[in-house]
Amino acid sequence: MKRVVVTGMGVFSPIGHGLDAFESALRKGTSGIAHWDALEEMNYVCQLCARPAPLTHEKLSDYFSELTIKNLKHVGVLYGCMAGIDAWKDADLLIDAEHTDWDSGTIFGAGCTGNDLTFRRFFELADKKQIRKLGSRVVEQMMNSGVSAHLGGMLGLGNQVSSNSSACATGTEAFVMSYERIAQGKAKRMLAGGCEGYSEYGWAAFDAMRVLCRNSNDNPARGSRPMSEDASGFVPGAGAGALVLEELETAQARNAKIYAEVLGGSINAGGQRNKGTMTRPNTEGVRRCIATAIQEANIAPTDIDLIAGHLTSTMGDVLEIQNWSEVLGLKGKDFPYINSLKSMIGHCLAASGAIELTAAILQLQHNFVHASLNSENLHPLIADCVHREKIPLEMTKKRTNIVAKSSFGFGDVNSCVILKKWD
Repeated sequence: MKRVVVTGMGVFSPIGHGLDAFESALRKGTSGIAHWDALEEMNYVCQLCARPAPLTHEKLSDYFSELTIKNLKHVGVLYGCMAGIDAWKDADLLIDAEHTDWDSGTIFGAGCTGNDLTFRRFFELADKKQIRKLGSRVVEQMMNSGVSAHLGGMLGLGNQVSSNSSACATGTEAFVMSYERIAQGKAKRMLAGGCEGYSEYGWAAFDAMRVLCRNSNDNPARGSRPMSEDASGFVPGAGAGALVLEELETAQARNAKIYAEVLGGSINAGGQRNKGTMTRPNTEGVRRCIATAIQEANIAPTDIDLIAGHLTSTMGDVLEIQNWSEVLGLKGKDFPYINSLKSMIGHCLAASGAIELTAAILQLQHNFVHASLNSENLHPLIADCVHREKIPLEMTKKRTNIVAKSSFGFGDVNSCVILKKWD
């Protein structure tokens, strides 16, 4: 098995585009959640969301040709491509306009929001018998692999180029699959990530399920309250995160900067058995996923300094913390630090794992733990597992050597990865 490291990162999030802006917002505990009039007009119960700053023509011109800007309207794909290009450049990798890079590939996940606007236009024109007006670029925006297909062409990737889609576990799953491909010697480097667009149509199903925040429309910054007793659901978000994973020998040979080493990872599913359902995890599956990642990383539970949790601001938070406590065999002050980026950026669905991995690595590299906003009123069952000081309300300076990142998704799917500081 090859050793695998992270050599590049890119992020397009509700609290900043680019690593510097993103890290600054993490340290300050900035909320990227706001009221969106379109949701109010559609009579949503939750009228809050977290979206990146609007895309200007000037910004798009830094990444795309004029023809692409004119035709590519899928905002999720745009986010993903921009984060991916940023990560590639951050890794100091060249973009060869003539040759295919057979050693490099991408597994870049996509979710359910963004292409719905493309489908809407498709059906409107199709119903009018005007399909020729759709143009020749509609297919690449309707297919879920649109983001990896675009990145593959922009970077000239010749290894595996594909998109995964596993609900909220997508971004972390793409990272683990990319790690495994390199560790097995099938690629030298992989661009892993996840992206999610925004749409007043795409989020309607979640509002109908009553899983979105229900009581903070007049106070957006208080909307996402992971681990809190008064949490009322998650706030939908959009954006993209991208990370370059690379074989250690290759990275060292080209004198690349190294952010962290990937010690191990795990992907599994609970099969929707043992009380697991489409929306509720099978506890045994979650625990197996975490335990397998720890075993593969060859570390002890007490070696974990920080858990970058999934923690969505739903009742699932309690079960998540209990599962970690059971697997680690730790409670109270012995429990690792744990935080939730969703308190700042809401739940970016397929992009959440990749954005949160980027945040986890920045904390690992720069020795801090970002705040979990709005978690002052801890759920009693969580307080039984974790001491208050291990869930900081403000940025805390803390040297971290090992961080665990987990993501869990609809369909009873799980992913977990263990990362180590690179000294």
